[in-house]
Amino acid sequence: MFGFSTSASSAFALFFNICVFTVFVAAAEAQTPSPAPAPCSLKSNSSCDECLQNVACLWCSSSQQCMDYPVKNILPPSSVCPLNDARWGVCWVNFQILIITMSVLAGVIIIAILVCCFCCCKCQRIGNKREDAQVERQTRARKARQKARKTEIQLRHDEIRQKYGIAKENPYARMDDH
Repeated sequence: MFGFSTSASSAFALFFNICVFTVFVAAAEAQTPSPAPAPCSLKSNSSCDECLQNVACLWCSSSQQCMDYPVKNILPPSSVCPLNDARWGVCWVNFQILIITMSVLAGVIIIAILVCCFCCCKCQRIGNKREDAQVERQTRARKARQKARKTEIQLRHDEIRQKYGIAKENPYARMDDH
């Protein structure tokens, strides 16, 4: 029904199954040691819960068979059990829905990371432009204040020169000592 031929979804499914298998094996080892579990094939025609008590077992709901998980393959081949009917670890999750869900979640996470990176870079560039504009405004305002002060000081000096009659006719001429 669903064909997954892309390498990304296959790689993610492989990674996820390895992680899940590791977690289940670690959980099984953490429990109190019990006598060697019965072979999975002896639990065929029983229930999914009974079969999956042993993490090495795979339950196929279409044939009601409990079998050893095919560890040579990451996903059980359809000749063993169709993905829609295969259960491993828990009875309420089949492999097909697991692959679809994990692929969608991985896609959403990757897209979210890319959007965040894009927004951060874009906002940083906008922030720099805003900061540059603000610095430019401050520089212009400072220069305008300096020019106003310089003009004010020049006017004061000219008033003082006129008061004492030493005003220059030519502003570029040297003042003579009188």
